[in-house]
This record gives sequence, structure tokens and C-alpha cells, in this order.
Amino acid sequence: MATARKTRVAILISGRGSNMVALMEAAQDPAFPAEIVLVVSNRPEAAGLARAAEAGIPTQAIDHKAFADRAGFDAALDAALRGAEVDLVCLAGFMRILTTDFVASWAGRMLNIHPSLLPLFKGTYTHRQALDAGVRLHGCTVHFVVPELDAGPIVAQAAIPVRQDDDPDSLADRVIVQERRLYPAVLALVAGGRARLDGDRVVIADEAPDGVLFSL
Repeated sequence: MATARKTRVAILISGRGSNMVALMEAAQDPAFPAEIVLVVSNRPEAAGLARAAEAGIPTQAIDHKAFADRAGFDAALDAALRGAEVDLVCLAGFMRILTTDFVASWAGRMLNIHPSLLPLFKGTYTHRQALDAGVRLHGCTVHFVVPELDAGPIVAQAAIPVRQDDDPDSLADRVIVQERRLYPAVLALVAGGRARLDGDRVVIADEAPDGVLFSL
């Protein structure tokens, strides 16, 4: 019996690639429905590139500073992804705002993880934003990417309680644990066809594991 073709995934990073490592480790399971075929960074010095190379995954550095504008960078990125026959893109600490044309060309095929319970606390410094707002729950969100920043259809979220003595660093430490758990689970759902876009919402075929809040 022929083995089902795995979804070919590229991971985009700008730094150490913490969530990238979680995705790579998950993909080592023969039953995982995706394979990581490329890691790309806009920063040649990004530590995550070496980590991916050590794992035997092809890497590419596309320095955004070498391009006159965002469109030029995005064209080079698009060419790299298409050259690797990528089906799905995962942003994992990728610190670039992509052009509308690039996002449109990968619509429904690009995921991002954000360290807040969207639509709360978009942008940066999310843990400080959560503390300043006095929320009792904080966490992370995996969503499909759309042109508006941190605004795409939500696939899944994981929440943690905010403690009385939390500061941004302690919150970040606990949220990243949930990120490393959530992102591989969502990639498995999307790559395996169990999560799909229905207009501006995501339909999930499975019930959520404990501690994970799926958008239904």
C-alpha cells in the first residue's frame, strides 16, 4: 500500500528558532503528516539556521538588507519556497512584515504563532501589554496569515493563568512552553487535513485536547 504524501513545510525564522525546533522534533515522528523541507531566515546570522542544518534540513539565508524594498525580498523568498515545492509555510519568530501580494499568493497556506490570546495584544511586547491590561488569562494563538498584522483566522489557542507576581519574563517563560506544544499540534491538524478554512473561520474535525482552545 502506498504511503500518503506528507505536506511539505518551510519554516521562516529570524532568530534562534525555538518554535522551529519544536516543529522539527514533531516531524521526526513517522506518523506526523508533515515534513520540514526548508528553513529560511532573513538574518544570515540567525542561530536557528545552524540548528536546522545540524538536523539535516536544507537552509537558506535571504538577507532582507540586500534588497531595495520589501517586494524584492518577498520575490526572492517566494522563489525559494516554490523552488523547494513547499505546500505550507510556518512563521516561527519571523520578524518581517510581508507584502500584501506575497500574503495573497500563500493565502490559506501560511501559519503564524503569536504570543497572546488574539485578538488581544497584537504586535510586540505582548506580555507587558497583558500585565498592563490586568487580564487573568494569557497565552498564545496559531492563526492563518492575512495582510493585516496578527489578524488572520484563528486555528487554536492555549491559555495560562496570569499570577499575581508575574512579570513579562515569567509570563514569557510559561507562554513559550505552550507555544512549543501548540504549534506542532496545529501543524498536524492543518497538514493532515483536519483543520480547514471556511471563509474567515477555521473548522476543526477533532475535539480539542485538554488545555487547548480551538476556534470552532
